[in-house]
Amino acid sequence: MTVPKRLVVVYPHGFCSGVARAVETAEKALDRYCGEPVYCLNEIVHNRQVVSRLTARGMIFVSDPARVPAGGLLLFSAHGVSPEVRRQAETRNLRVIDATCPFVTKVHSEVLRFAAQGACVVCIGHRRHEEVVGVAGEAPGHVRIVENAQEAEELEVPAGAPVAVVTQTTLGTVQVEAVMKVLHRRFPLLRLPESTDVCYATRNRQRAVGELAKICGLVLVLGSVNSSNSQRLVETAQAGGARGFLVSGLEQLSEVAWEGESVVGLTSGASTPDSFLEDAVRVLREKYGFCEPEVLRAVEEDSHVFRLPVLPA
Repeated sequence: MTVPKRLVVVYPHGFCSGVARAVETAEKALDRYCGEPVYCLNEIVHNRQVVSRLTARGMIFVSDPARVPAGGLLLFSAHGVSPEVRRQAETRNLRVIDATCPFVTKVHSEVLRFAAQGACVVCIGHRRHEEVVGVAGEAPGHVRIVENAQEAEELEVPAGAPVAVVTQTTLGTVQVEAVMKVLHRRFPLLRLPESTDVCYATRNRQRAVGELAKICGLVLVLGSVNSSNSQRLVETAQAGGARGFLVSGLEQLSEVAWEGESVVGLTSGASTPDSFLEDAVRVLREKYGFCEPEVLRAVEEDSHVFRLPVLPA
């Protein structure tokens, strides 16, 4: 079988600042509380390699604070939680380590500000995503979730109430713009955040993949199936005219249809560790005949550096 030999790795890719902060927080918690169980509510980030590594180190992932023994250590993931979850943790006297991404915290604050103004807050996002669940939980009576333009068309809001909008941080630019077009038409006085809610890293990685799709017929996106930002990168590659293929594990490389592709692009989602990309490059070279990857620096990125949360006693 003839396989393509050219491989192009695009920059930026991989961890965003919020993910890096959450993962480092988890690692430091495991180091500090060695011998004591450290629980994490849901996945720390949506990436199977990260979760597997932390699980191997002893972190226990749970879906409900009630599964943590009273007085135990509980880590909140990068996606954030609702006030109700915080109350549940407090009731159980849990020692909380809050690894919520500061950009997600910003969206929570916007919801509270708009709700205090009496606004109906439209949250553009995937209603089952942990981030959106937490954001909506800040003001349940005020927040309406819409996933697409059709839902924005059908949205009902209280008569006479001002309307505001916030956005899940990991959405695709095209998806957000389509919904915003409808909202602006329906609600000319729509109230907006002072700055975009879509994370800088999400935007930059989508722009980079757009450039990659111009020169590659196939773009491999390293990331987990439940990673919103990784899924959006696949969609971005496809919108740019390339075939986008999500690779959650190295074993999936055997499922890729290489025939007919002269140049293959490679990127990774904002929750994907560089170690996975390095492993993928190694396998692509050793098993599939690719040469040393070329580098495409598509977007200049000034990464934010966030202070780690204080660990409880």
